[in-house]
Amino acid sequence: MRLTRAGEYAVRCMLYLASLGTGELAMRKEIARAMEIPEQFLGKIAQQLSRAGFIDIVQGAKGGYRLVVPPQKLTLLDVVEAVVGEIFLNDCVMRPAACNRSNACAVHQVWEKARSQLRATLKEATFAGLLRDSCQAEALIHADSAGN
Repeated sequence: MRLTRAGEYAVRCMLYLASLGTGELAMRKEIARAMEIPEQFLGKIAQQLSRAGFIDIVQGAKGGYRLVVPPQKLTLLDVVEAVVGEIFLNDCVMRPAACNRSNACAVHQVWEKARSQLRATLKEATFAGLLRDSCQAEALIHADSAGN
């Protein structure tokens, strides 16, 4: 499984907004530049994130995007599935009726287990935790380079 570009950009956008905090407005150009997201693509992704109830879109010259869900309550699973849809690893897990062998197939069981584990891992990863881990990693990198 590979995350789509839309999913990756959605995660980047939400990381940026989460770093500002709930309710803080960020301009679209600012997010696009800082997170290396094409501005037009960001607009499309923002629409999906807004429909999911994660951000508000403020129109106008002083407009932008505002996080409305606290970072500690927002997970990677929430954001990825808001943009790319529910995660499935293959067709037989997504549509068991499409495969006559689903009930008796040992591989089907492995796909279902892998899907469940992936979704659980993404659900555990909150944006607050990701930001905390990023800050810790950055501090370690700076400490290592200062020691050289």
